[in-house]
Amino acid sequence: MQTSYLGHALSPRVGEFIELRRDIHAHPELPFEEHRTSALVARKLTEWGYDVTLGLGGTGVVGQLKRGSGSRSLGIRADMDALPIDEQTTNDWRSRHEGVMHACGHDGHTAILLAAARQIAEHADFHGTLNLIFQPAEEGAGGAVKMMADGLFERFPCDAVFALHNMPGIEAGKFVFRTGPAMASSDDVFIVLEGIGGHGAMPHTCADPIVAASSIVLALQTIVARNVSPLRTAVVTVGALQAGKANNVIPQQACMALSVRALDREVRNLLKTRIVQLVEQQAASYQVKARIDWRDGYSVLVNTPEETDLATQVALDLFGSEWVVPQGEPMTASEDFAFMLEKVPGSYFQVGNGAPGTPGACMVHHPSYDFNDDLIDPASRFWFALAERFLKAL
Repeated sequence: MQTSYLGHALSPRVGEFIELRRDIHAHPELPFEEHRTSALVARKLTEWGYDVTLGLGGTGVVGQLKRGSGSRSLGIRADMDALPIDEQTTNDWRSRHEGVMHACGHDGHTAILLAAARQIAEHADFHGTLNLIFQPAEEGAGGAVKMMADGLFERFPCDAVFALHNMPGIEAGKFVFRTGPAMASSDDVFIVLEGIGGHGAMPHTCADPIVAASSIVLALQTIVARNVSPLRTAVVTVGALQAGKANNVIPQQACMALSVRALDREVRNLLKTRIVQLVEQQAASYQVKARIDWRDGYSVLVNTPEETDLATQVALDLFGSEWVVPQGEPMTASEDFAFMLEKVPGSYFQVGNGAPGTPGACMVHHPSYDFNDDLIDPASRFWFALAERFLKAL
């Protein structure tokens, strides 16, 4: 019998879902443009007997399966969108759409949940309601919020919600869980420093925004070093600083763009307060005016204990302790599943895509990334087991 790298028997249908994953990969779609993918998902779910709803959050899909009269309800979410990146792989299934690729593995997440959906429909023994949530626009566009605004949890109530993400740099197939804060909040900050431009030979007649910006860049780092406890996590990154075009001209304006991240709400609020204070006061000290455009992004992703314990035990029972990390390290990347977890208890976890030095180790959001198809079988079997465990038949 053919076995997977985990040493467990492969599902006889896994090849079908590898091909499906590669088909989705070859036809990537940007956030809120997942029309082909959502149609494919809806068609498959309908074939397997799910009650399918289209259009939540624009291109979202929910497949619902009810059995018995049980009152418990479970939600499992997969994301579907791709990224605006030119693919650099030579795979036969590489993107056919120039400038768009599945560089984060959402094609794999969708294939995993579809593989589980078929197995659940045909073989699962449960007593309650299963809601399979195929979400658009995870990549910075807030698809989770859009689906909830369209009544996701009012129309499809869930007692708990779960989601997974592949993670390069972790041994392929290893399940990594974490109770509590697991992924960071992410806010975008855009700053315009308005000075007085002039001739570079006469700086005393100007108010130089470049000097002010340079001072602000350095001063911002003291927030993490001197305002945030060393035992807590914060990131303040200046990703862009643009000003001037000529060496002998002091420009009137300098523009900065920041990425701000934290692993708890208190630190997130502290960062906002201190960044605004520091930028305004530093700018004033150089006789420059500051305009700050603060754009709240994703929330801190917090996994609830009971649901995380359940998911961890399911993985332990399926694969053994060798393949499970019960309390992994938090990540400073962000994920809009955090918004769902603010409404409903649940857990978000990682599945290794490949250890360093292996083909699956290329980091997400890289033009050479590809999802590891070996994950489809164990991850879909995990969803099957979780659904049965959560919705126990009486």
